[in-house]
Amino acid sequence: MPANLTPQYYAAEEKYKQAKTTAEKIEALQEMLAVIPKHKGTEKIQANLKRRLAALREKKQQRKSKSTYNPFVVEKQGAGQVIIIGFPNSGKSALVSTLTKAKVKVADFPFATTIPETGMMNFEDVQIQLVDTPPLTAGNIPPGLTGTIRAADLLLIVVDISSDECLEHVEGIFSLLKEKNLASLSSSQGKDQQPFILLANKIDLPKGRENIQILRELYPKLKIITVSAATGKNLEVLRQRVFDALRVIRVYSKPPGKPPQLEKPFILPKGSTVLDFAASIHKDFIKKIKSAHVWGSTRFDGQAVAKSYVLEDKDIVELNIN
Repeated sequence: MPANLTPQYYAAEEKYKQAKTTAEKIEALQEMLAVIPKHKGTEKIQANLKRRLAALREKKQQRKSKSTYNPFVVEKQGAGQVIIIGFPNSGKSALVSTLTKAKVKVADFPFATTIPETGMMNFEDVQIQLVDTPPLTAGNIPPGLTGTIRAADLLLIVVDISSDECLEHVEGIFSLLKEKNLASLSSSQGKDQQPFILLANKIDLPKGRENIQILRELYPKLKIITVSAATGKNLEVLRQRVFDALRVIRVYSKPPGKPPQLEKPFILPKGSTVLDFAASIHKDFIKKIKSAHVWGSTRFDGQAVAKSYVLEDKDIVELNIN
């Protein structure tokens, strides 16, 4: 059966032949498909056009993916994302390895970490994402890392407290962060700045105790946690402090007439209400809540509460849905 192609089709075909860019070729193929007569005689031509169009679209998407790829972007997982920064040999990678059991590269030489590496830290019944990053240097944050820091939920600043240059490192790191409006040594953090914890690592080594006293005298309002990745000192304290600093709560669901589901809590921001909890399960629940009962923060177990009731960490919530 003859194809009987129209002048409009041939014009579009000529446009395709003259096209120089992928976008122009895609546009011409789309026009050819739109104007080609739809009958049995053109079925093979249509199939060929569709194959060529699909191939060009895939090629365009691959080019777009390559051009926009940023190795410093880390997808958030768990109860919160904690970005770990510090100068070379501060012990960042050793901390991530110890706290998460992730196979990050731990070495005695600087710049072993070249791109962000992640691990999941257990805290009770939740996991928190730790992200090891390339080391900072005097006057420089690695390109691409600023956006990663700004997108994180918490910043963990690690210094080698046993180093003779630990004080200079603290001031150098905060100078870099202040320049980017990410964090400040001032006790009054800006509203757009990142919450942080200053971690004095290697407290078990000589000069560690002496240097931490000096650091605390210089910055009495700065909250510092002393730890040792090598000995495990204060790592459990660190887990608790990280969870607290994330300002989230765990809420457990209890289906009506059944035991609470304590294996996997819902993670919500502090200040969340029963209505927020319902929305985290399914957006349609917001309109369907008939009543709610809470175990934990209420005066008595299973107390009926309003939708606006503010939940607390480890509350158990039973929703009755219409």
